[in-house]
Amino acid sequence: MQDRVPYSGILGRRRDRMNERTESPMGGSASQFNGDAFEPPGTLPSSSSPDRRSPLCLVVEDDSTMRHLVTNYLEEHDIRAISTSRREDVAGLLARNQPDLVVLDLRLGQDDGLDLLREIRATSDIPVIITTGHRRDEIDRVVGLELGADDYITKPFGLRELLARIRAVLRRREAGQAAVQRDPDKGRCRFGTWQLDRRGRRLTNVAGEAVALTKGEYALLIAFLDAPQRPLSREQLLQATRVHEDVFDRSIDVQVLRLRRKLEGDPSVPSIIRTERGVGYVFTLAVERL
Repeated sequence: MQDRVPYSGILGRRRDRMNERTESPMGGSASQFNGDAFEPPGTLPSSSSPDRRSPLCLVVEDDSTMRHLVTNYLEEHDIRAISTSRREDVAGLLARNQPDLVVLDLRLGQDDGLDLLREIRATSDIPVIITTGHRRDEIDRVVGLELGADDYITKPFGLRELLARIRAVLRRREAGQAAVQRDPDKGRCRFGTWQLDRRGRRLTNVAGEAVALTKGEYALLIAFLDAPQRPLSREQLLQATRVHEDVFDRSIDVQVLRLRRKLEGDPSVPSIIRTERGVGYVFTLAVERL
């Protein structure tokens, strides 16, 4: 007589198969995934009582099955999640829920995720991870990073990799905030006719008027202010600004050009950020800590 398989063993095998499906690369067709019994977009799950100290992630994705799989996976790994497929919902969700990070799909049906990224960066410095679908989207990834995205991931991707990237971005964010709190000398500084409040990420001119900076421009300015009157190579600036490693170093030249347009009286004849041929760039002004 054939031995029966214990019921616990059956459950174990089912869990293994479920785990294998959960770890499948994301980005395939919706028919590959089970999308039943999920919470509506933009709401916190009611089936559990998550720790309010755990980070909150906003997922912006127009594929409902993928959106649900991502949010459920994050919830299972101690990251609270809310979601939407609609560009017009994002501003309200950011204001009401104050998430710690956004995962943003650049392909939102008829909407352009890059335009949404611009809107987010105009009012917030919340960390953003962008997702893209194909190799031909390389220009979108580069533009997204230059607009202020903190990282990107290409479909199809594994949920485990997405979780690792989210945690890495959150760790960098926390480390940066802790460093500012530990070092009061890194609060405000003056260079030439400009003043920067690093805690508020606010740059003001001689008239006291605020000048908006993208995340990339701000990171580049900080790199220069931390090493004034010293030549910095493109590689050093890439590392200092944490631009993703497979973005060409010429993207630094674009960022420098944009920063010059905001700081220089005549960007075509730069005197503040000078090019050092064969080396990189040098920030010519002395920096005074306030």
